[in-house]
Amino acid sequence: MRVAGRVTACICGEIARCVGPGVETGELDALARELISKAGGRSAFLGYRGYPGHVCISVNEEVVHGIPGRRRVEMGDIVSLDVGVEVDGFIGDTATTVGVGVTDPGRLRLISAGEEALRRGIEAARAGARLSDISHAIEQSVLRRGFSVVRDFVGHGVGRKMHEEPQIPNFGPAGRGPKLAAGMTLAIEPMINGGSHEVRVLDDGWTVVTRDGAPSVHFEHTIAIAEGEAEILTSAGSERKN
Repeated sequence: MRVAGRVTACICGEIARCVGPGVETGELDALARELISKAGGRSAFLGYRGYPGHVCISVNEEVVHGIPGRRRVEMGDIVSLDVGVEVDGFIGDTATTVGVGVTDPGRLRLISAGEEALRRGIEAARAGARLSDISHAIEQSVLRRGFSVVRDFVGHGVGRKMHEEPQIPNFGPAGRGPKLAAGMTLAIEPMINGGSHEVRVLDDGWTVVTRDGAPSVHFEHTIAIAEGEAEILTSAGSERKN
C-alpha cells in the first residue's frame, strides 16, 4: 500500500504541475497514461464500471468524475485531479485541486477550505475513534468556512479494490459507526461546494456538477490508521517501505 500510495502521489503531483492555461484535459489524461505506464502501474479508473479515462479531471462547477477531453483550461479555473493507480495488486487513491492563476477571493477561500477539511478529517482518524468522527470533523471545518459538503458521494476503504468498506460520509454527528483499528486503510476525500451541497450527474453518466453552478473542490488522501497520527500513504515524500 505504501508503494502504491507513493507512486500515485508522484503521478498526481506531476500532472498538477502541467495544469495551465490552454492545456486540454485530454492532454493531461494522456500524460497520466504515460506516467502510470512508466511506473509499472495500472490506472485504477480506466474501465472501472465503464469509465473511459485514466484519471478524473473536473473543472470549476464539476465536482468529481469529470471525463478528460477537449475542454481547455483557462485562467481563473479551478481544476480537480483524481488519480488512482494499482501497483502490485494494491491501490493508491488521491486527489487535489489546482487553482490556475486564481485571484478571486471566494475561490481562494474555497480551495483553502478543502485543504483544511482534508487535514481535519485525517487528524480525526485514529485507532479507537469512531468512523463518524472523521465525517464530523470534515463537516464542521467546512461549515465554519461558510461552504457546503457534498452528501451524494463519500470516502471509502481502499486496498486491493478501489472501493471497499466502510463508506465514509463527509458529514454527520461524531461518535457513530465502527471503531477505527490500526492497519485499516481509508480514502478520505472531502468534496466542497462554493454554494449549495446539491449536485447532479450530466448526460455522460459520469460528470458530477453542482446544481447551482457554483465552483467545487476535491481533496483526497489514502491513509493507514495508527495508534497515534494516521500515516498518509499518498505522500510523495514518504520513504517507508512495505
